[in-house]
Parts: sequence; C-alpha cells; structure tokens
Amino acid sequence: MAADWDKLVKVPSKQNLVDIKSNVKNSQFAQPLFEFSGACSGCGETPYVKLISQLFGDRQMIANATGCSSIYSASVPSTPYTKNEKGQGPVFNNSLFEDFCEFGLGMALGNKKMKERVAKLLQEMIDGNASDEYKALAQEWIANKDDADKTKEIAPKLRKCIAESAAKGCPICKELQTLDHYLVKRSQWIIGGDGASYDIGYGGLDHVIASGEDVNILVLDTEVYSNTGGQASKATPLGAIAQFAAQGKRIRKKDLGMIATTYGYVYVAQIAMGADHAQTLKAIREAEAWHGPSIIIAYAPCINHGLKAKGGMGKSQAEEKKAVECGYWHLWRYNPALAEEGKNPFSLDSKEPNWANFHDFLMGEVRYLSVKKAYPNEAEELFAEAQKMAQLRYKTYIRKSQENWED
Repeated sequence: MAADWDKLVKVPSKQNLVDIKSNVKNSQFAQPLFEFSGACSGCGETPYVKLISQLFGDRQMIANATGCSSIYSASVPSTPYTKNEKGQGPVFNNSLFEDFCEFGLGMALGNKKMKERVAKLLQEMIDGNASDEYKALAQEWIANKDDADKTKEIAPKLRKCIAESAAKGCPICKELQTLDHYLVKRSQWIIGGDGASYDIGYGGLDHVIASGEDVNILVLDTEVYSNTGGQASKATPLGAIAQFAAQGKRIRKKDLGMIATTYGYVYVAQIAMGADHAQTLKAIREAEAWHGPSIIIAYAPCINHGLKAKGGMGKSQAEEKKAVECGYWHLWRYNPALAEEGKNPFSLDSKEPNWANFHDFLMGEVRYLSVKKAYPNEAEELFAEAQKMAQLRYKTYIRKSQENWED
C-alpha cells in the first residue's frame, strides 16, 4: 500500500515530497519498490537498493551488471521490484560485467532523445493554435524538463491538455499521447558490484562518467567477487584472503572514488549505511540531484567476509559502523556543485578513527582471521601494513578536505 504522507508524517499537504524524504526517519515511510529479494540473509547490498527505490523508484530506470545484484533482482519468474498504487515502479534490465555502464548510458541517451522529440512537438503546439493554458504548460515543461519535481507537477496537467486536443483530432497531440510517459524526468541508475566496477567493467565505467551525461552509478562494494565464489578484486584490501589471494592480498585496494574526483564534474561519495544513515541519504539525494554523472561507492558486508560476531550476517549494519569507527572504511562526498560556488567540493564525513580497534575489527572476520591461522608468521606484518594503508588513505582525505578553493 502506498504511503499516505499527510497521515504518516503529519505535515501540510503543500510540503514538497522531496523535503519530507530528506529526513532519514520519514524517508522510511515511503513505499519500497524493491522488496522480498532472494539475497542472502543480512546482505549488505540490498538496503541501498531498497532505499533508492523508496526515493526515486516511481521514475527509476536500472541497468544492472551481472552479479549478486542481478540475481536477487531478476530471479525469473519473480522479481523484487514492484509498483505503487499508481502503477509506477522501476524499469530493470541486466547486462554483462564488462558493459553494464555503457548499457545504462544507452538507456539514458535513448530517454534524452525521446525528451527532445517531446519538446519539439510541444514547441509546434506553442507555435500553433493550442489554448493559452496548453501553451503555458508546454513552455513550462520545456523550461523545466530536467527538473524532477517540476515535471511531476506539470505532467498530469499537460497530459490532460494533450488528451483533450487529441480527442479533437490534433495529429501532433495524438503522437504526443504515445510519448507522454516521458513527461516526468527519469532517474537513471547503473548498479554493479566491485568486480564489475573496479575490474572487468572499469573501462566502461570510466567512459560513462567521462561522457558528462546525467547517470547515477551505484557500486555495491563487498570487496570481493561475491556471486562467483569470492575471488579477489581490485577492491579487495591488503591482507584479506580470497580466491587467487590465498595467502592474503599483498597489494592495497584501488581508490575508485578518488580516481573519479579527478574529472571535477563527477559527483562522488563513499557511504556505509550502518555507520551514518543521514550521510547515506544525503549522498544519494545529492548524487541524483546533480545534473551530470555521479558514482556512489557503498560498503556492503558479504557472507564471504565470514562475520564472527554473534548473529553473523544479522549484524551486517553493525559491522559497517565498526568499519568506519576503526578507520577501515571512510565516509566522504565530492560535490562539484560546491566547486562552482568557489567552495571545497570535498567533505570528509566520518570522524577521526579509533585506530586502536583496527586489528580487532580484522579479527572479527574470517577473511582476515584465516590468514592468521594459516600464516601466523606473516599475518601480523600484513595486518600492520593494512592499517598503515588505511591511515595513509585517511591522511589523503584530510588533505583534500583542507584545500582552499576561494581562489
């Protein structure tokens, strides 16, 4: 059942839905359009997918890489994606590891082309004999076609004018009726794991963010190829055991987020829902609002990590919090909109870590504990090096947050 915002949140009916959803608690009154997935119990990925569906699901388009997220999202004949009482819901399709970003870019470009066609037809109506109301709405839509809230407001009124004119025999309006589902700005999301994003599909990801097009990329970072048995990826941290890194990985983790910031016009964020709900929500909303490419890297505990805490994967959100508190994972945002205002676009959102807990955090996961059991003479050296790399990364973020952008 769709959420009744006036009753659930007790706000004036004129309040903008986006303002309501900006509050962490109130956002959870929104109907999830992703539900009852077939993911592993406690999966760290699905809460992010669910949240995005609550915020943008009624106008969301999804291009999904092959991997865990494609399996639990499209296990034929069922799917966890659903629709609201108005019949609106996410559009989902799946592509391969290597081209999932290009696939999503194709969706975005196709939608862009259709919107241009709608704008051209509406301009013909403005230049023709349409009613004053029709012309005013058409002009307003053309001026605000990339504004989600405005198009949601204008679309029902414009559809009514189009339908009335089509009923009178207007050929342009009859064509517009076949395209009126493009009147509301769509939210393009490209979803993939770290194997696809850091490794096999990285060339395509880089190509897509370099395009400057309005797409949102969600990287579900489990730090391992989860769906194919737990092989090491470029997201696997130094010291962790994985397939093809049986003695513990000896090379530090790739910093995908910092690489993306070098473009300057790409919105980038690192999030961990269990560590900071508000930062997660803010990053997702900012990314979607940015009229350009965005990439969100979301920390997602996985069954392959082997959580030792009582409750196992039932404690995945708590594990995310521990990861941030000890400095294993860091929360930050790079917002190009701030740079345009002469402000530092980089915000370090996580507090100074308690490095004393770093080793204990590693010992709470089998992927690290196994190294200690199998290679006791090398393990502590690896873990010390892993902490050193985490501290080095944190110092990099500190420097970025202190840059002067006034000039």
